[in-house]
Amino acid sequence: MSPAAGHGGTALTLADTPSAAARDVERAAADVGELGTQVEATIEWAVRLSSRIPLPGQGRTADRWSALATAGALDVGAARILEPHLDALAILDEARTAGALASDDEHDLDTDGRSSWGVFAAEGAARVDAHQDAAGHWRLRGTKPWCSLAAQLSHALITAWVGPQARRLFAVSLRDPSVRPHSGPWVARGLRAIVSAAVDFDGTPAIPVGETDWYLNRPGFRWGGMGVAAVWWGGTSPIVDALTEAAERPDADQIAQLLCGEADAEQWAAKVVLADAARRVDAPPTSDARALAERVRAVAARAAERVLTLADHGLGPGPLTTNEDHARRVADLRIYLRQHHAERDLARLGRSGVT
Repeated sequence: MSPAAGHGGTALTLADTPSAAARDVERAAADVGELGTQVEATIEWAVRLSSRIPLPGQGRTADRWSALATAGALDVGAARILEPHLDALAILDEARTAGALASDDEHDLDTDGRSSWGVFAAEGAARVDAHQDAAGHWRLRGTKPWCSLAAQLSHALITAWVGPQARRLFAVSLRDPSVRPHSGPWVARGLRAIVSAAVDFDGTPAIPVGETDWYLNRPGFRWGGMGVAAVWWGGTSPIVDALTEAAERPDADQIAQLLCGEADAEQWAAKVVLADAARRVDAPPTSDARALAERVRAVAARAAERVLTLADHGLGPGPLTTNEDHARRVADLRIYLRQHHAERDLARLGRSGVT
């Protein structure tokens, strides 16, 4: 195990003590035959874990992010299923706390303890518009891009346009007959089972969650983005382990040891930044939550991308061509990391002028 990994097993921790939530993630994964590749079983795993993973900003954010990191260490595809489900539940809780979601509205969604959630907030050439019908009920119409697992999930939180420049968040049942998920195109070699394609909405009943632009302006929007960064950090852990094993072989040279050392330092830096950010999230108000999130994501993404390159150089083509777990992890991580917009996100951070 690499020096930057957790305290035994797969479970990772951002704190000085083992994370209870991370241990729960690890234990529950043992009951899933093909975690991350058997989508339905992995969704059920994510739903079962929901009540055991703390919400962000309530004193146990490090425990939450440790659980997400552990999921990433187990399987990046599984973490890609777990993270948006947990994010949706956190958004709904934040809306309830803010008085932005009525219990009667939630009842109309027909949710229960087996409901599985996605968050569809990407925008593209096509768009989804929200309007109220004659009875005052909200309906969605249009096409939403990048809707991961829309054909398998039961519910989703979706951003829709309510004016030329204004968006609002809505909750919908994906089982409604007015919802038509596309099967593709999805030719990705990474996250192959996590199909992220467009969805058509044709008068779909929708429940508003928060007022106009609430979704983007609430504190939890930044917290969720840092949760994704925790998955990136966790996803690199087995790759650093592989570099460590290579550096410990009797025939290892200084190059193998150098690559292992740099990978460990990169992963350690990401861990320290995430741990510091978790403390800041739990001790509001944060002076600039947006800048904090962008810095954390930049550090974690840079570390993960560097570790991937170091592994390519240190391990060569062997594990990429003969080791299913390693090859799939590398491909999955490369796709997942594109949620960070690289130089464009750094440019936005630079334009903000924060210090």
